[in-house]
Amino acid sequence: MTRSNLILLVLVAVIAALPIFGESYALRLGTTACMYGILALSWNVVGGFAGYPSFATAAFFGFGAYASGILMAQGLPLPLAVAASAAASFVLAGVLGAALLRLRGHYFAIASLSLVEVFRELVNNATDLTGGGMGLNIPLSAGTDVMADARFFFYAMWALLALTALMVIIVAGSKLGFGLACIRQNETAANMVGLNTTLYKSIAFGLSACFVSAAGGVYAAWVHYIDPSDVFDILYSVKPIVMALIGGLGSPLGVLFGALAYLGLEEVVWRNYIQIHSGVLGVLIVVLLLFLPHGLMSFRSRLFARRPKYV
Repeated sequence: MTRSNLILLVLVAVIAALPIFGESYALRLGTTACMYGILALSWNVVGGFAGYPSFATAAFFGFGAYASGILMAQGLPLPLAVAASAAASFVLAGVLGAALLRLRGHYFAIASLSLVEVFRELVNNATDLTGGGMGLNIPLSAGTDVMADARFFFYAMWALLALTALMVIIVAGSKLGFGLACIRQNETAANMVGLNTTLYKSIAFGLSACFVSAAGGVYAAWVHYIDPSDVFDILYSVKPIVMALIGGLGSPLGVLFGALAYLGLEEVVWRNYIQIHSGVLGVLIVVLLLFLPHGLMSFRSRLFARRPKYV
């Protein structure tokens, strides 16, 4: 295992200790941090490893939230509901990816973005099943005590973050990761040497959707009520890309650092500029990306870069 991946696992383990240092606010912040980490690490499999700019994160986040919510309303326990929605997302994304991932660049970005609107319209029109625009109430999972509820969902989201980090590390070190890196470098050449690029990209798209969907399921149970404007919010597609760019595109450790840095920035701006927080946050992100185009991980490269020896 590389030093970078080892630090990633240590960082995930450190996040688990967060409830020791704080009460409900720390738990809420920690649960959001874990969720952002899952979204960013999952997006990195398609966007960072394969180089495909996917905007479909919100589509599978919403799909997972509604699929888990409906299953839980039918009496299925949360773990089974989340597992079932994640498996369904993997299959669905794999099938859709086989068609969509034949497009490249801006064409793929627009096609993946349209998935969000398609899923949102399907949920809006399936009123009997999803409640349509009125939303869907999710049954309580953890009990009536507020702190026990907060602690339960923090650890549920953290466990999912740990699984996502393990998945990303395994993919990065496997034949699939090597194939995705070849696709990112030169897809035409990868095809010519016999690599089944469609299969590789579809698996990556499916894995990404699978964990995003699971995060959506836990989120739905956490907030107890969802509606299409909330879980299919386009910001769920944009934020993971910004986090990956802040941390360092393609680096799992950098992406998780980017997710935590983004959350910290978001909280500070929200507290101090509540009326204009979106504008201030946008300006800060643009400035950060202008002066740090390769993300926070470029600091690490500079620190450990070998200095030339003069004789």
